[in-house]
Amino acid sequence: MTDVARAAIEEARSRNKEGRGADAEGIARDYLSRLSSNRIGEVINATGVLLHTNLGRAPWSAEAVSAAAAVGSGYSNVEFDLAQGGRSKRSSYLSSLLATLTGAEAGMAVNNNAGGLFLALTALAKRRKVVVSRGELIEIGGAYRLPELMAAAGAKLVEVGTTNRTRLSDYQSVSDEQPAVILKVHPSNYRIEGFTSTVSTEELAGTKGEAVLVYDVGSGLLDDRTPWLTRPPPWIAGEPGVRQAINGGADLVLFSGDKLLGGPQAGVVVGQKLLIDKLAKNPVARALRMDAASTAALISTLEAYADGHGGELPLWGMATLEPKQLAARCRRLIKTAGIDASVKASTSPVGAGSLPGAEIPTCVVAINEPPAEVVYPRLLAGQPPIVARRQEGSLLIDLRCVPEDRDQEVATALGQACR
Repeated sequence: MTDVARAAIEEARSRNKEGRGADAEGIARDYLSRLSSNRIGEVINATGVLLHTNLGRAPWSAEAVSAAAAVGSGYSNVEFDLAQGGRSKRSSYLSSLLATLTGAEAGMAVNNNAGGLFLALTALAKRRKVVVSRGELIEIGGAYRLPELMAAAGAKLVEVGTTNRTRLSDYQSVSDEQPAVILKVHPSNYRIEGFTSTVSTEELAGTKGEAVLVYDVGSGLLDDRTPWLTRPPPWIAGEPGVRQAINGGADLVLFSGDKLLGGPQAGVVVGQKLLIDKLAKNPVARALRMDAASTAALISTLEAYADGHGGELPLWGMATLEPKQLAARCRRLIKTAGIDASVKASTSPVGAGSLPGAEIPTCVVAINEPPAEVVYPRLLAGQPPIVARRQEGSLLIDLRCVPEDRDQEVATALGQACR
Protein backbone atom coordinates (compact mmCIF):
# COMPACT_ATOMS: atom_id res chain seq x y z
CA MET A 1 0.00 0.00 0.00
CA THR A 2 2.95 2.27 0.65
CA ASP A 3 4.23 1.62 -2.88
CA VAL A 4 0.78 2.35 -4.31
CA ALA A 5 0.49 5.60 -2.33
CA ARG A 6 3.87 6.81 -3.55
CA ALA A 7 3.03 5.92 -7.16
CA ALA A 8 -0.33 7.68 -6.87
CA ILE A 9 1.28 10.85 -5.52
CA GLU A 10 3.79 10.88 -8.38
CA GLU A 11 0.96 10.35 -10.88
CA ALA A 12 -1.06 13.18 -9.32
CA ARG A 13 1.94 15.56 -9.44
CA SER A 14 2.55 14.66 -13.08
CA ARG A 15 -1.07 15.37 -13.98
CA ASN A 16 -1.07 18.68 -12.11
CA LYS A 17 2.05 19.81 -13.97
CA GLU A 18 0.21 19.11 -17.22
CA GLY A 19 -2.69 21.25 -16.04
CA ARG A 20 -4.97 18.33 -15.35
CA GLY A 21 -6.68 18.11 -11.99
CA ALA A 22 -5.71 15.00 -10.01
CA ASP A 23 -6.92 13.33 -6.84
CA ALA A 24 -4.07 11.27 -5.37
CA GLU A 25 -6.38 9.26 -3.13
CA GLY A 26 -8.68 8.43 -6.03
CA ILE A 27 -5.70 7.33 -8.14
CA ALA A 28 -4.46 5.15 -5.27
CA ARG A 29 -7.84 3.49 -4.89
CA ASP A 30 -7.95 2.76 -8.62
CA TYR A 31 -4.48 1.22 -8.43
CA LEU A 32 -5.44 -0.94 -5.46
CA SER A 33 -8.66 -2.06 -7.11
CA ARG A 34 -6.85 -3.17 -10.25
CA LEU A 35 -4.12 -4.84 -8.20
CA SER A 36 -6.50 -6.81 -5.97
CA SER A 37 -8.67 -7.90 -8.91
CA ASN A 38 -5.64 -9.73 -10.34
CA ARG A 39 -5.03 -11.69 -7.14
CA ILE A 40 -6.09 -15.32 -7.69
CA GLY A 41 -9.25 -16.12 -5.79
CA GLU A 42 -12.60 -17.87 -6.06
CA VAL A 43 -15.11 -16.98 -8.76
CA ILE A 44 -18.51 -18.45 -9.52
CA ASN A 45 -18.62 -19.88 -13.04
CA ALA A 46 -22.03 -18.99 -14.48
CA THR A 47 -20.85 -19.27 -18.09
CA GLY A 48 -21.85 -22.93 -18.42
CA VAL A 49 -18.40 -23.73 -19.87
CA LEU A 50 -17.41 -26.93 -18.08
CA LEU A 51 -13.66 -26.66 -18.60
CA HIS A 52 -13.14 -22.90 -18.71
CA THR A 53 -9.39 -22.43 -19.13
CA ASN A 54 -9.50 -18.83 -17.86
CA LEU A 55 -11.36 -19.99 -14.73
CA GLY A 56 -9.15 -22.96 -13.86
CA ARG A 57 -10.73 -25.83 -15.85
CA ALA A 58 -12.10 -28.79 -13.87
CA PRO A 59 -12.97 -28.23 -10.20
CA TRP A 60 -11.52 -30.76 -7.78
CA SER A 61 -13.53 -33.20 -5.72
CA ALA A 62 -13.77 -32.66 -1.97
CA GLU A 63 -11.59 -35.74 -1.50
CA ALA A 64 -8.91 -34.35 -3.82
CA VAL A 65 -8.95 -31.01 -1.99
CA SER A 66 -8.66 -32.80 1.35
CA ALA A 67 -5.77 -34.99 0.11
CA ALA A 68 -3.87 -31.97 -1.22
CA ALA A 69 -4.47 -29.99 1.97
CA ALA A 70 -3.23 -32.85 4.17
CA VAL A 71 -0.02 -33.14 2.16
CA GLY A 72 0.51 -29.42 1.62
CA SER A 73 0.00 -28.44 5.25
CA GLY A 74 2.64 -30.81 6.60
CA TYR A 75 5.13 -33.47 5.62
CA SER A 76 4.44 -36.50 3.43
CA ASN A 77 6.01 -39.70 2.15
CA VAL A 78 6.34 -38.21 -1.32
CA GLU A 79 9.75 -39.86 -1.78
CA PHE A 80 9.92 -42.10 1.28
CA ASP A 81 9.28 -45.84 1.50
CA LEU A 82 7.47 -46.45 4.77
CA ALA A 83 7.92 -50.23 4.48
CA GLN A 84 11.68 -50.07 4.00
CA GLY A 85 12.35 -46.91 5.97
CA GLY A 86 14.31 -45.19 3.21
CA ARG A 87 14.13 -43.17 0.02
CA SER A 88 11.76 -44.34 -2.71
CA LYS A 89 10.77 -43.41 -6.25
CA ARG A 90 8.46 -40.42 -6.35
CA SER A 91 5.58 -41.89 -8.34
CA SER A 92 5.53 -45.66 -7.80
CA TYR A 93 1.97 -45.75 -6.40
CA LEU A 94 0.71 -43.34 -9.07
CA SER A 95 2.31 -45.48 -11.78
CA SER A 96 0.56 -48.61 -10.51
CA LEU A 97 -2.77 -46.81 -10.31
CA LEU A 98 -2.47 -45.48 -13.86
CA ALA A 99 -1.58 -48.93 -15.15
CA THR A 100 -4.67 -50.42 -13.52
CA LEU A 101 -6.99 -47.79 -14.96
CA THR A 102 -5.62 -47.60 -18.51
CA GLY A 103 -4.27 -51.08 -19.23
CA ALA A 104 -0.78 -49.67 -19.75
CA GLU A 105 2.36 -51.17 -18.22
CA ALA A 106 3.26 -48.00 -16.31
CA GLY A 107 2.57 -44.30 -16.00
CA MET A 108 3.87 -41.00 -14.69
CA ALA A 109 2.77 -37.39 -14.42
CA VAL A 110 4.37 -33.98 -14.97
CA ASN A 111 3.01 -30.47 -14.56
CA ASN A 112 0.90 -30.29 -17.74
CA ASN A 113 0.27 -32.07 -21.01
CA ALA A 114 2.53 -29.80 -23.07
CA GLY A 115 5.26 -30.67 -20.57
CA GLY A 116 4.55 -34.37 -21.03
CA LEU A 117 4.92 -34.07 -24.79
CA PHE A 118 8.07 -31.97 -24.45
CA LEU A 119 9.56 -34.61 -22.16
CA ALA A 120 8.66 -37.45 -24.52
CA LEU A 121 10.17 -35.68 -27.52
CA THR A 122 13.31 -34.72 -25.61
CA ALA A 123 13.85 -38.22 -24.25
CA LEU A 124 13.00 -40.12 -27.43
CA ALA A 125 13.67 -37.88 -30.41
CA LYS A 126 16.30 -35.25 -29.67
CA ARG A 127 18.11 -34.52 -32.96
CA ARG A 128 15.99 -37.27 -34.54
CA LYS A 129 12.94 -37.27 -36.80
CA VAL A 130 9.31 -37.16 -35.68
CA VAL A 131 6.58 -37.86 -38.22
CA VAL A 132 3.31 -35.91 -37.86
CA SER A 133 0.30 -35.47 -40.12
CA ARG A 134 -0.11 -31.91 -41.41
CA GLY A 135 -3.69 -31.99 -40.20
CA GLU A 136 -2.46 -32.48 -36.62
CA LEU A 137 0.07 -29.64 -36.39
CA ILE A 138 -2.09 -27.89 -33.84
CA GLU A 139 -2.08 -24.48 -32.21
CA ILE A 140 -3.97 -24.11 -28.95
CA GLY A 141 -4.64 -21.22 -26.57
CA GLY A 142 -1.77 -18.94 -25.60
CA ALA A 143 -0.15 -19.33 -29.04
CA TYR A 144 1.19 -22.79 -28.15
CA ARG A 145 2.19 -24.36 -31.47
CA LEU A 146 3.23 -27.99 -31.85
CA PRO A 147 6.02 -27.32 -34.42
CA GLU A 148 7.61 -24.79 -32.06
CA LEU A 149 7.46 -27.20 -29.12
CA MET A 150 9.11 -29.87 -31.26
CA ALA A 151 11.86 -27.46 -32.27
CA ALA A 152 12.44 -26.54 -28.61
CA ALA A 153 12.78 -30.24 -27.78
CA GLY A 154 15.39 -30.63 -30.52
CA ALA A 155 13.24 -32.94 -32.65
CA LYS A 156 13.19 -32.78 -36.45
CA LEU A 157 9.68 -32.43 -37.83
CA VAL A 158 8.68 -34.56 -40.80
CA GLU A 159 5.26 -33.59 -42.16
CA VAL A 160 3.11 -36.08 -44.05
CA GLY A 161 -0.24 -35.88 -45.80
CA THR A 162 -2.28 -32.73 -46.23
CA THR A 163 -4.41 -30.56 -43.95
CA ASN A 164 -7.58 -32.56 -44.56
CA ARG A 165 -6.40 -35.98 -45.77
CA THR A 166 -3.59 -38.20 -44.53
CA ARG A 167 -3.30 -41.85 -45.54
CA LEU A 168 -1.28 -44.77 -44.22
CA SER A 169 0.80 -44.65 -47.40
CA ASP A 170 1.93 -41.13 -46.41
CA TYR A 171 3.50 -42.49 -43.24
CA GLN A 172 4.95 -45.47 -45.10
CA SER A 173 6.58 -43.16 -47.65
CA VAL A 174 8.95 -41.78 -45.00
CA SER A 175 9.72 -45.10 -43.28
CA ASP A 176 13.15 -45.26 -44.93
CA GLU A 177 14.06 -42.03 -43.11
CA GLN A 178 14.06 -44.05 -39.87
CA PRO A 179 11.99 -41.72 -37.68
CA ALA A 180 12.38 -42.02 -33.91
CA VAL A 181 8.72 -41.21 -33.20
CA ILE A 182 5.42 -41.30 -35.04
CA LEU A 183 3.29 -38.71 -33.30
CA LYS A 184 -0.49 -38.79 -33.49
CA VAL A 185 -2.26 -35.74 -32.06
CA HIS A 186 -5.98 -35.48 -31.40
CA PRO A 187 -7.14 -32.08 -32.76
CA SER A 188 -8.87 -31.18 -29.52
CA ASN A 189 -9.74 -27.55 -30.28
CA TYR A 190 -10.90 -27.71 -33.90
CA ARG A 191 -12.63 -30.07 -36.29
CA ILE A 192 -12.06 -30.63 -40.00
CA GLU A 193 -15.17 -31.83 -41.81
CA GLY A 194 -16.01 -32.80 -45.36
CA PHE A 195 -13.45 -34.45 -47.64
CA THR A 196 -11.21 -35.87 -44.91
CA SER A 197 -9.30 -38.99 -43.89
CA THR A 198 -7.04 -39.91 -40.99
CA VAL A 199 -5.06 -42.97 -39.98
CA SER A 200 -6.10 -44.98 -36.94
CA THR A 201 -3.86 -45.96 -34.04
CA GLU A 202 -4.18 -49.62 -35.02
CA GLU A 203 -3.01 -48.93 -38.58
CA LEU A 204 -0.02 -46.91 -37.40
CA ALA A 205 0.91 -49.53 -34.81
CA GLY A 206 0.98 -52.20 -37.50
CA THR A 207 3.42 -50.34 -39.73
CA LYS A 208 5.54 -48.18 -37.39
CA GLY A 209 8.59 -50.44 -37.48
CA GLU A 210 11.23 -49.36 -34.94
CA ALA A 211 9.61 -45.98 -34.31
CA VAL A 212 7.81 -45.23 -31.04
CA LEU A 213 4.12 -44.50 -31.55
CA VAL A 214 3.13 -41.59 -29.30
CA TYR A 215 -0.54 -40.58 -29.15
CA ASP A 216 -1.46 -37.26 -27.55
CA VAL A 217 -5.19 -37.72 -26.89
CA GLY A 218 -5.38 -34.38 -25.10
CA SER A 219 -8.52 -34.22 -23.00
CA GLY A 220 -8.02 -37.28 -20.80
CA LEU A 221 -11.13 -39.39 -21.29
CA LEU A 222 -9.98 -42.57 -19.52
CA ASP A 223 -12.35 -44.90 -21.34
CA ASP A 224 -14.70 -43.96 -24.20
CA ARG A 225 -17.29 -46.38 -22.81
CA THR A 226 -17.51 -44.17 -19.67
CA PRO A 227 -18.20 -47.13 -17.33
CA TRP A 228 -18.47 -44.68 -14.41
CA LEU A 229 -21.71 -43.34 -15.93
CA THR A 230 -24.99 -45.10 -16.63
CA ARG A 231 -24.38 -44.59 -20.33
CA PRO A 232 -21.97 -42.53 -22.46
CA PRO A 233 -23.38 -39.02 -23.05
CA PRO A 234 -24.03 -38.38 -26.76
CA TRP A 235 -21.85 -35.26 -26.86
CA ILE A 236 -18.75 -37.33 -26.08
CA ALA A 237 -18.98 -39.42 -29.27
CA GLY A 238 -15.72 -39.50 -31.20
CA GLU A 239 -13.52 -38.48 -28.28
CA PRO A 240 -10.59 -40.93 -28.00
CA GLY A 241 -10.30 -42.93 -24.79
CA VAL A 242 -6.93 -43.54 -23.17
CA ARG A 243 -7.62 -47.25 -22.62
CA GLN A 244 -8.67 -47.66 -26.25
CA ALA A 245 -5.50 -45.88 -27.44
CA ILE A 246 -3.35 -48.28 -25.41
CA ASN A 247 -5.33 -51.28 -26.68
CA GLY A 248 -4.94 -49.94 -30.22
CA GLY A 249 -1.17 -50.26 -30.03
CA ALA A 250 0.12 -46.85 -28.96
CA ASP A 251 3.45 -47.14 -27.15
CA LEU A 252 2.84 -43.96 -25.14
CA VAL A 253 -0.40 -42.06 -24.57
CA LEU A 254 -0.45 -38.51 -23.20
CA PHE A 255 -3.37 -36.57 -21.70
CA SER A 256 -4.32 -33.72 -19.37
CA GLY A 257 -5.36 -34.14 -15.75
CA ASP A 258 -7.62 -31.08 -15.52
CA LYS A 259 -9.91 -31.71 -18.47
CA LEU A 260 -12.19 -34.75 -18.86
CA LEU A 261 -10.31 -36.58 -16.12
CA GLY A 262 -11.73 -34.01 -13.70
CA GLY A 263 -8.62 -33.53 -11.56
CA PRO A 264 -5.73 -31.10 -11.04
CA GLN A 265 -3.50 -29.67 -13.72
CA ALA A 266 -1.17 -32.45 -14.84
CA GLY A 267 0.35 -34.04 -17.90
CA VAL A 268 -0.13 -37.79 -17.63
CA VAL A 269 1.93 -40.26 -19.69
CA VAL A 270 1.09 -43.97 -19.79
CA GLY A 271 2.48 -46.82 -21.86
CA GLN A 272 5.36 -49.27 -22.03
CA LYS A 273 7.37 -49.48 -18.82
CA LEU A 274 10.68 -49.33 -20.65
CA LEU A 275 9.69 -46.03 -22.24
CA ILE A 276 8.19 -44.58 -19.04
CA ASP A 277 11.43 -45.40 -17.23
CA LYS A 278 13.39 -43.65 -19.97
CA LEU A 279 11.26 -40.53 -19.62
CA ALA A 280 11.52 -40.58 -15.82
CA LYS A 281 15.33 -40.75 -15.96
CA ASN A 282 15.64 -37.82 -18.37
CA PRO A 283 16.87 -34.61 -16.65
CA VAL A 284 13.91 -32.68 -18.05
CA ALA A 285 11.54 -34.84 -15.96
CA ARG A 286 12.78 -33.21 -12.76
CA ALA A 287 12.18 -29.73 -14.15
CA LEU A 288 8.61 -30.66 -15.06
CA ARG A 289 7.59 -32.79 -12.08
CA MET A 290 4.42 -32.20 -10.07
CA ASP A 291 4.52 -31.06 -6.48
CA ALA A 292 3.39 -33.40 -3.71
CA ALA A 293 0.02 -31.71 -3.05
CA SER A 294 -1.05 -31.80 -6.71
CA THR A 295 0.11 -35.41 -6.95
CA ALA A 296 -2.06 -36.28 -3.95
CA ALA A 297 -5.05 -34.61 -5.64
CA LEU A 298 -4.39 -36.51 -8.87
CA ILE A 299 -4.16 -39.81 -7.01
CA SER A 300 -7.44 -39.09 -5.21
CA THR A 301 -9.12 -38.34 -8.55
CA LEU A 302 -7.84 -41.54 -10.11
CA GLU A 303 -8.90 -43.56 -7.07
CA ALA A 304 -12.46 -42.32 -7.59
CA TYR A 305 -12.44 -44.04 -10.98
CA ALA A 306 -10.77 -47.15 -9.57
CA ASP A 307 -13.45 -47.40 -6.87
CA GLY A 308 -16.26 -47.00 -9.41
CA HIS A 309 -17.16 -43.48 -8.27
CA GLY A 310 -15.84 -41.48 -11.22
CA GLY A 311 -19.35 -40.27 -12.02
CA GLU A 312 -19.43 -38.51 -8.63
CA LEU A 313 -16.53 -36.21 -9.54
CA PRO A 314 -17.72 -32.58 -9.85
CA LEU A 315 -17.00 -32.48 -13.59
CA TRP A 316 -19.22 -35.45 -14.42
CA GLY A 317 -21.92 -34.32 -12.01
CA MET A 318 -22.14 -30.99 -13.83
CA ALA A 319 -21.79 -32.50 -17.30
CA THR A 320 -24.72 -34.89 -16.84
CA LEU A 321 -27.26 -32.43 -15.43
CA GLU A 322 -30.48 -32.58 -17.44
CA PRO A 323 -31.95 -29.39 -19.00
CA LYS A 324 -35.19 -29.84 -17.04
CA GLN A 325 -33.24 -29.82 -13.76
CA LEU A 326 -31.49 -26.62 -14.78
CA ALA A 327 -34.74 -25.04 -16.00
CA ALA A 328 -36.32 -25.54 -12.56
CA ARG A 329 -33.32 -23.93 -10.88
CA CYS A 330 -33.43 -21.02 -13.36
CA ARG A 331 -37.08 -20.33 -12.58
CA ARG A 332 -36.39 -20.34 -8.84
CA LEU A 333 -33.43 -18.03 -9.39
CA ILE A 334 -35.51 -15.46 -11.28
CA LYS A 335 -38.25 -15.52 -8.64
CA THR A 336 -35.82 -15.23 -5.73
CA ALA A 337 -33.79 -12.44 -7.37
CA GLY A 338 -36.90 -10.54 -8.47
CA ILE A 339 -35.39 -9.61 -11.83
CA ASP A 340 -36.64 -9.02 -15.36
CA ALA A 341 -35.42 -12.22 -17.00
CA SER A 342 -36.63 -15.34 -18.79
CA VAL A 343 -35.65 -19.00 -19.05
CA LYS A 344 -34.35 -20.05 -22.46
CA ALA A 345 -33.03 -23.26 -24.02
CA SER A 346 -29.34 -23.08 -24.88
CA THR A 347 -26.19 -25.20 -24.92
CA SER A 348 -23.17 -25.47 -22.61
CA PRO A 349 -19.74 -25.73 -24.29
CA VAL A 350 -17.27 -28.25 -22.91
CA GLY A 351 -14.35 -25.82 -23.26
CA ALA A 352 -10.56 -26.03 -22.74
CA GLY A 353 -9.96 -27.25 -26.28
CA SER A 354 -11.96 -30.40 -25.65
CA LEU A 355 -14.61 -31.88 -27.95
CA PRO A 356 -14.67 -29.05 -30.54
CA GLY A 357 -18.21 -28.33 -31.66
CA ALA A 358 -19.74 -30.47 -28.92
CA GLU A 359 -22.59 -28.74 -27.11
CA ILE A 360 -24.52 -29.99 -24.08
CA PRO A 361 -28.23 -29.05 -24.06
CA THR A 362 -29.00 -26.70 -21.17
CA CYS A 363 -31.35 -23.98 -19.94
CA VAL A 364 -30.21 -20.49 -19.01
CA VAL A 365 -31.46 -17.31 -17.39
CA ALA A 366 -31.52 -14.54 -20.01
CA ILE A 367 -31.40 -11.07 -18.41
CA ASN A 368 -33.84 -8.70 -20.13
CA GLU A 369 -33.12 -5.50 -18.18
CA PRO A 370 -30.74 -3.81 -17.42
CA PRO A 371 -28.55 -4.40 -20.51
CA ALA A 372 -25.58 -6.76 -20.43
CA GLU A 373 -23.00 -3.96 -20.43
CA VAL A 374 -24.45 -2.74 -17.13
CA VAL A 375 -24.99 -6.03 -15.29
CA TYR A 376 -21.84 -7.91 -16.39
CA PRO A 377 -19.25 -5.61 -14.69
CA ARG A 378 -21.40 -5.38 -11.57
CA LEU A 379 -21.36 -9.16 -11.21
CA LEU A 380 -17.59 -9.20 -11.72
CA ALA A 381 -17.18 -6.62 -8.95
CA GLY A 382 -19.01 -8.79 -6.42
CA GLN A 383 -17.53 -10.97 -3.70
CA PRO A 384 -17.10 -13.57 -4.95
CA PRO A 385 -17.15 -12.38 -8.56
CA ILE A 386 -19.72 -14.06 -10.82
CA VAL A 387 -18.64 -14.64 -14.42
CA ALA A 388 -21.68 -14.81 -16.72
CA ARG A 389 -21.87 -15.52 -20.45
CA ARG A 390 -22.24 -12.70 -22.96
CA GLN A 391 -23.77 -13.92 -26.19
CA GLU A 392 -25.11 -11.86 -29.08
CA GLY A 393 -25.65 -8.83 -26.88
CA SER A 394 -27.45 -10.78 -24.15
CA LEU A 395 -26.29 -11.72 -20.68
CA LEU A 396 -26.91 -15.37 -19.84
CA ILE A 397 -26.63 -17.16 -16.50
CA ASP A 398 -25.97 -20.87 -16.99
CA LEU A 399 -26.19 -22.74 -13.68
CA ARG A 400 -24.63 -25.96 -14.97
CA CYS A 401 -21.27 -25.18 -13.35
CA VAL A 402 -22.75 -23.56 -10.23
CA PRO A 403 -23.23 -25.86 -7.22
CA GLU A 404 -26.94 -25.89 -6.39
CA ASP A 405 -26.29 -24.85 -2.80
CA ARG A 406 -24.95 -21.53 -4.15
CA ASP A 407 -28.04 -20.61 -6.17
CA GLN A 408 -29.23 -18.31 -3.37
CA GLU A 409 -25.90 -16.50 -3.43
CA VAL A 410 -26.17 -15.99 -7.19
CA ALA A 411 -29.79 -14.81 -6.86
CA THR A 412 -28.84 -12.21 -4.26
CA ALA A 413 -25.96 -10.90 -6.39
CA LEU A 414 -28.18 -10.77 -9.48
CA GLY A 415 -30.89 -8.90 -7.61
CA GLN A 416 -28.38 -6.28 -6.52
CA ALA A 417 -26.70 -6.03 -9.95
CA CYS A 418 -30.03 -5.56 -11.76
CA ARG A 419 -31.34 -2.74 -9.56
